[in-house]
Amino acid sequence: MKKMHMLVKKLSVIALVGVLSSSFNAVAWGQNGHRIIGKVAEDHLTETTTKALTPLLEESSLAQISTWADEMRSDSSDFWRKKSTKWHYINIKDASKMHNHVDHTISSKDQVKHILDGIYYAKNTLQSNDKSIDEKRFALRFLVHLVGDSHQPFHAGRGEDRGGNLIKVTFFGDKTNLHSTWDTRLIENESLSYSEFAEFIKTSNKTIISDYLDSEPADWLLESHYISDKVYNLNETEISYGYIYKYMPTVRTRLQQGGIRLAGLLNQIFDKNAAPLKEALKTSKVTAVK
Repeated sequence: MKKMHMLVKKLSVIALVGVLSSSFNAVAWGQNGHRIIGKVAEDHLTETTTKALTPLLEESSLAQISTWADEMRSDSSDFWRKKSTKWHYINIKDASKMHNHVDHTISSKDQVKHILDGIYYAKNTLQSNDKSIDEKRFALRFLVHLVGDSHQPFHAGRGEDRGGNLIKVTFFGDKTNLHSTWDTRLIENESLSYSEFAEFIKTSNKTIISDYLDSEPADWLLESHYISDKVYNLNETEISYGYIYKYMPTVRTRLQQGGIRLAGLLNQIFDKNAAPLKEALKTSKVTAVK
């Protein structure tokens, strides 16, 4: 009986550690958020890009593969257990130096130190004539996910609170954390499927699209950094209707931007004649979100 009590106690401790560990490594946008971005992107791909993606997608869609990089973090291999986490975020104290972290030459997974490296590794792999089909499938799945991550504000948040994971808040009275609120709670509160949400935020406005695409990945993360900084400074911990009214427009915009920019990047990679989306990575100055 005593042995059984000790076993139950040990299992309870293991379960608690597992819960705490997962809370420190919360995913960006949750499943629906990433799928929304993938679905939005699908509407802005050129025919040439769509054709080029066909063998890489293996009968899946961008929405379907968008969550793969999070799902694989349960894999027992050394890469997924110990190395993949750093691909999903970047923490810097001086936002003005974000562009200093850009390395366009990343060609190996071992070189990746943060999300910007991951994006350029994936981009370079997909553009390479020397990479295998499996390497390119890996790169595409990660790229779709990381473009989404780059638009979640707390993936360019503060390292000391693990991108808001350690900041406790309540969502209509339920205990959660700031990161999870932005990952999942705000989106799920809309009670829409990912395809319905994508339909609600779709746009064909050329001015809006051109504005979104006049940027590069470092700019996307700067935008996220500024948004997270604003949220941090306001320090709102009891989340209900007022919070949702204030921030859901930002969430919708980030998801819309993520989808359009993902399409622009894929068109740039696979369709040399794509216009106007070939300007997806044109450098622009990003100002703080007010």
